[in-house]
Amino acid sequence: MNGTATSRAAQSVMRRLLMVWVDFETSLDTAPLIDKLRRGKFRLDDYRTLLLNHRQQVIEGSRWIARAASSITNEFAAQRSVFLQHALTEHRDYTMLEADFVSVGGDLSHMLSFEKNVGTEALHAFMFQRATEPNPFDLLGAMFIIEGVGNKKAAVWGRLIAEQLALDERQVSFLLYHGENDAGHLAGFEETLGSGILELPGMADRIVKTSAVVARLYRLQLEELTPA
Repeated sequence: MNGTATSRAAQSVMRRLLMVWVDFETSLDTAPLIDKLRRGKFRLDDYRTLLLNHRQQVIEGSRWIARAASSITNEFAAQRSVFLQHALTEHRDYTMLEADFVSVGGDLSHMLSFEKNVGTEALHAFMFQRATEPNPFDLLGAMFIIEGVGNKKAAVWGRLIAEQLALDERQVSFLLYHGENDAGHLAGFEETLGSGILELPGMADRIVKTSAVVARLYRLQLEELTPA
């Protein structure tokens, strides 16, 4: 596949991913806790619940990215490095969630012992299964959804939460940080998409399908929140 064909293939995948995103975004906005936030009915217990449930996803995120990197073969060494750098960048992000939780009256020991909810269990079982397959570049579809939430939703949610609960920015640090920084991850995503991985048989379709699965499982996390 020459450069022009690679570019066309990457653009086609991006168009299909954006269609998945549109449906996902609509679904996300109707999740009970997010709908409550959008209607101005959010309460402090809601925020603590969101932080508690989200921490497990964040902790597992860098782990499945690192696992995926270990499954990438030598001919894609450059792409392996991108995955490893991504895992390194995010592997301590959960500490921001912990600080935010404590700042709004949460008990850190409760957060540290908190179990994954049903949706998070399903999401990460899927992620780790895919990450063990050879050259699991279809997980770019997962990154598109998850980093998209960070880039397009996190800061909006953070500002709404701060406004409705009269919090300062330090108490919504995780959401604001990801709203500002996940755009860079998405730029790296597009670069990897155009790096030749779409020459692998069926990879374009697998990326799009994985994005759709992860979109559904991400929504399930918000349906199955365990109360604080």
